[in-house]
This record gives sequence, structure tokens and C-alpha cells, in this order.
Amino acid sequence: MDLTTVTEVLVARDRADLADPRPGDAFLAGGTALYGEPHDTLRRLVDLSELDWEPLTVRPDGLHIAATCTVAELRALQPPVEWPHLSRLVADCCDAFLASFKIWNRSTVGGNLCVSYPAGSMISLTAAADGRVLVWRPDGTEYVLPVTDFVVGDTVNVLRPGEVLREIVLPGAALRATYAMRKLALAPLGRSSAVIIGRTDGADVVLTVSATTTRPFTLRVPRGPVPDLVARLDAVVAGHWVDDVYGAAPWRRHITAVLAHEVLEELA
Repeated sequence: MDLTTVTEVLVARDRADLADPRPGDAFLAGGTALYGEPHDTLRRLVDLSELDWEPLTVRPDGLHIAATCTVAELRALQPPVEWPHLSRLVADCCDAFLASFKIWNRSTVGGNLCVSYPAGSMISLTAAADGRVLVWRPDGTEYVLPVTDFVVGDTVNVLRPGEVLREIVLPGAALRATYAMRKLALAPLGRSSAVIIGRTDGADVVLTVSATTTRPFTLRVPRGPVPDLVARLDAVVAGHWVDDVYGAAPWRRHITAVLAHEVLEELA
């Protein structure tokens, strides 16, 4: 879709180029969401592609994913042997992406988080792996917070005007865990109605609920059968079920419990 109100494009080449935000700015990474629907208030695009951020970096503290890393680059990652379950988790989340491989080559991990759709599969992935985001402020300062606190609602996140998502860090401790994932959609390649991911953590399992809720939620439960799982889910989600054409809220609540039970059985 043409962005007919845009009159200027700034190609950012270093952080100093991000220090003068203006009303009507939008940051351009892959652009698949930006060009996918009307944005009548935009006046200037700030292109991040020339900042030359390394897409993926394996460090002692975990995996660093640049906000401009494409879905295709993440899908091609060959992780270290000490993260044996990461490839499957990444593949499953990428396959849950409502897009063709052509979109994978442009769409970015950071863009998926910033759009903040409930069914954002990169949100599901990074939240389940205990991800933290690094955000740059235009004044040169920065802050870090969990992915589960970055996305706060349906298409809503904590970014203020001029703030830029710089990277997502998946900690090594979480990447060494075992994962199980269940996804449900109304069509084989359709938008996810529910994504439930479990991660082992000692004697517990950390469940991440997304797509079926307006934002990602996590809860910790013991391994094995959890008789009061529905009550635990209700206590955490508390009225944040999505209710739209992809599924009514009562149905989403029901299938979330069913899929969560399956995840716990696999990880028991």
C-alpha cells in the first residue's frame, strides 16, 4: 500500500540520526506491516536498515537478536549444541507466522514485536524464551524490560515517541531448557487463535499464553498434572481473552486450557 502522506525519508546511519524525533515519524525496518495498511498521519520514514546491526549474535549471556533481524535470518540460525531445543522452537514459531517465505525475507523480529498484534509469532517466541528488550531513547539513554511487559495490549506497547527497539536478548538459561508448543488456527495456514508454549525450569514449567490473549502472559506450574490449571489460567489472564472473528473469548479460554494440558503432558 502506498504511503501517500510521507514527504521525507531519513536514512539513519548512526544513533545520532535518531535523536530528533518529529510528529508523524515512523521507523522503517522490514516495512511489511507499515505498508500493509493505511497510515494517514505519517510524514517521515526513518529507515533503520543502514545502521548495520548484526542480526544474530551468540554471547555467553544468550542470543542477541537485532530488531532488524529478519524472520528468514532467525529461521536459518544454527544454534550452539547447548541449546538443543531452540531450532525446533524457532521453526514452529516461524511456521506460525501468517506470511509466505517472501515476507520472511523482509519482515523483522523487532517489527513483529512493535506492531504488537496478539498473534505475533515473534512475540510468542521471545516471551516464551524469557526474552528481554533493549530500548533506545532519543536522548541517548536506554532501558531494558521483559517482552511480557513490552507488549501491553492488542497493538499496544510501551514505546514512547522517538523510542527505538534496539534488540531482544534470549538468556542462555532459558535456551538450555526443553520446550513444547501447541498452536491452533481456524485454517491450516491461518492466523493463530492460540499459541501455548511450555519451558522447563527445574521442577516447574513456565507456560506462555499468547495469540489467544491481548498480550502475552506467563505462569509457573509444577511439572505433571495440574488439576486446577483452568483456575490458574483465569487468575493470570483475568479478562484479557481476545474476542474477534478468529475466535470468541469463551472458546479461546477453553482451547487454551486444552492446549496447556497437552503441553504439560509432553513436558512431564
